Amino acid sequence: MASETNGPDAPAKIWNRAFCSILLANAVMNLCQHMINALLPKYVDSMGLQATTIGMLMSAYTFTALVLRFVAGPVMDTYNKKYIATIAMIGLAVAYAGFGVSKSISMMMAFRLLQGAVMAFCNACCLAMASENIPKDKYASGIGYFSLGMVIGQALGPVVALELLGWMGYRATYFITAGLSIIATLMALLIKNSFTQTKKLVISFKSAIAFEAMFPSLLLALLYISISAVNSFLIVFAEKQGVTQNIGLYFTVYALVMLLTRPLLGKLTDRHGLLKVLIPSLCAGIAAFIIISVSNALWSFVTAAVLAAFGFGACVPIAQTQTMKSVANERRGAASSTNYIFMDIGVLVGSNLSGLLVQSFGYSAMWNLMIAPLVFAMGASIFARNAISRVEKSFNENMS
Repeated sequence: MASETNGPDAPAKIWNRAFCSILLANAVMNLCQHMINALLPKYVDSMGLQATTIGMLMSAYTFTALVLRFVAGPVMDTYNKKYIATIAMIGLAVAYAGFGVSKSISMMMAFRLLQGAVMAFCNACCLAMASENIPKDKYASGIGYFSLGMVIGQALGPVVALELLGWMGYRATYFITAGLSIIATLMALLIKNSFTQTKKLVISFKSAIAFEAMFPSLLLALLYISISAVNSFLIVFAEKQGVTQNIGLYFTVYALVMLLTRPLLGKLTDRHGLLKVLIPSLCAGIAAFIIISVSNALWSFVTAAVLAAFGFGACVPIAQTQTMKSVANERRGAASSTNYIFMDIGVLVGSNLSGLLVQSFGYSAMWNLMIAPLVFAMGASIFARNAISRVEKSFNENMS
């Protein structure tokens, strides 16, 4: 098996050099991703193409990322993750620059497929490397801090992209995004780790999927089924409820509150265990959906955003923490990749299911029905409490 660590001893504090480099690289990478996701639909629409083409272009990324994740796990568990992440981030820069020179939808589709393919390695590599550079007694806190990169990107990416678009146009904005991706690459190169390759690459279902991390990965899928409903339909629903201005404040408040909740709830998880934080957080997420379903004013949507931040803001990094605790060091690449496979499945299922529910029963009913995955996640967590405790105990024993 491959051996990859940040030196002979486990880190004594979260804010070590390797962790900081990984966190910054991941934050910039996520910023670029959300900038592109904000730009592409507008760019394709400006080309006079149909909405179905926009949908195909946006979903192509998820499809290729999902397929390549089955390769990413074994690759990361065989070779040095630092250089895999570096090469993948260069691939992202090429894709982003490619959008800037694309003259046809076929060219854009090719670069979108490239973006999805290399992203299958990027975010999984960053999570795996971050988990290797966190003290065992602060594991949930460390994953919580690491996950802030996604929050920051989600909050700032669309704003930065649209501001640059207004100043410089599409092509320059794409090139700037490519330049930011190169900066993320340089940050990844700053990571110091020792690595010894001791096995050959074998790509199989067993090497790609970490079955020992199946429960927290399924938990992530359930969470993202519900989260995707918000991403897909909240703005449209708010407009139908008469909230036509400043609904973007929901996402701003959601991101800002998560900047506080993820580190805080991570510390509580380290101190009191997974279930004592996960169950109340799922209750907060359920309450957020109930409030959304009856909201007809901006203040109620903002209230829901605060509850959602306490809910999903805790649940996602907690599930990721449990995934990485479930596997041995040499399987962290597969575990990280398994995480993202189930997250992608959750997004695909959730976005389509929520649309079907809206069409069949209406928006308010959809919000209430999309609580079901969260209720199921709560029940499954309580049912699996003994297995969760065994993982915690084994992790503490093996890392001591």
